[in-house]
Amino acid sequence: MALRAEPTARQMRLAVELRRLRDAAGLTAREAARLLGVSPPHISQIETGFTGVSETRLRRLASNYACTDQEFIDALVAMATDRTRGWWEDYRELLPTPFLDLAELEHHSTYRRDVEFLFIPGLLQTEGYARAAFSSRVPELPREELELRVRHRMQRKAVLDRPAPIPYEAVVHEAALRIKVGDRTTVRAQLARVLELSEADHITVRVITFDVDGFGGTWSPMMLAGGTVARLDTAARDAPDGTGFTDSEAQLGVLRTLFRRVEAASLDPTRSRDFIHRLAKEL
Repeated sequence: MALRAEPTARQMRLAVELRRLRDAAGLTAREAARLLGVSPPHISQIETGFTGVSETRLRRLASNYACTDQEFIDALVAMATDRTRGWWEDYRELLPTPFLDLAELEHHSTYRRDVEFLFIPGLLQTEGYARAAFSSRVPELPREELELRVRHRMQRKAVLDRPAPIPYEAVVHEAALRIKVGDRTTVRAQLARVLELSEADHITVRVITFDVDGFGGTWSPMMLAGGTVARLDTAARDAPDGTGFTDSEAQLGVLRTLFRRVEAASLDPTRSRDFIHRLAKEL
C-alpha cells in the first residue's frame, strides 16, 4: 500500500485512536508489529495516518489491545474502510487542507453544534455574507481564492439540505446578529435566511442577548461535531482564517460543558426567532 502524501484529518483521527488503544494496552510498537506480522515502521505509518489498515488487521489489533467496546471498534472499521471521495476533493491544492477536512468532518457527523459571538455560523451564512466575511480577512485574499472559499462554504451546507440532514443547533450572540458584515442589504438578507432555516425541524437557533444576567460564558467560537460514537466526537474552530480540530476527551468534556452553559444562557428557539425578527425590522 502506497504511503499517503498528506493524511486527512479523518485518517489522522483513526491513527490517533489506534495509538491510544495500544498505549492503553501497554504495548510497544514492536509488540504490535509482531501481532500483525509486520515491521515496527509499518505500525508507525498506521499510527501517523500515512498508511491505512484493513478491517482484519484493525480487529486483530483491537482484540489484542483488549478493547471490548464493539460499537467503537465497528466505528473505527467504518473509518478505515471508507472510500468516500466527496465534493471537497475538488478543492484539493486549491484551498488550505483544513477547509477540506472540515467539510469531510461535517459529511460524516451525526450532529453539529455551533457557538458564535462575532459571525453568523458558516452553515447558516448566505453567499453575500460569506463573501463579505472573507473579504475582511487580513492580508486580503486574491479574488480567485476568495471566490473559492465562498463556493466551498456554500457547498458545506449540503449537510443541512440532504435527504437525511444532520441535527444542527447554533447558539449565536446578539453581537453577531448586529455586527454589519457587509452592507445593510447583506445583513438583512442574512437575518432572513437564519429565520428561514430556524423553522426546519432539524435546525435549532438560539440567541444570547446582551442583557443576560451573570453570563461570563466563553468568548471563543466553538463547534462540536458528533461521531458515530461519543468517543469519536470532534471539536473545531471554524473561522475565516482556518479551522483547528480537538479530539482529546478532556478538552471535549470542557467544550461540552461550555456549550451547555451558553445554551442555558440563551433564549429558547421561539423567543430567539422573535428576537431576530425584531432585529431585522430595525435595519
